Amino acid sequence: MTIATISSKGWIVIPAALRKKYGLHPGDSVALVDYGNALMIVPAAMDPVRAARGLFKGDTSLVNALLEERAQEQSRER
Repeated sequence: MTIATISSKGWIVIPAALRKKYGLHPGDSVALVDYGNALMIVPAAMDPVRAARGLFKGDTSLVNALLEERAQEQSRER
């Protein structure tokens, strides 16, 4: 665990080792996430859509599964 002190202006210095580990550079953005009893600092993605691409990738296509399900529902209605 790393301890950081908050300045009178509310600033926190992220230690160099952690900046290097997470690839943080001057001018980069981070997100502060409030989990109720914990605060997390997360590197913000420059392009959130691109960063999320493939996040839910699996063996089956959800689009194909939905199309198959709709086809089955249509055949049952007939």
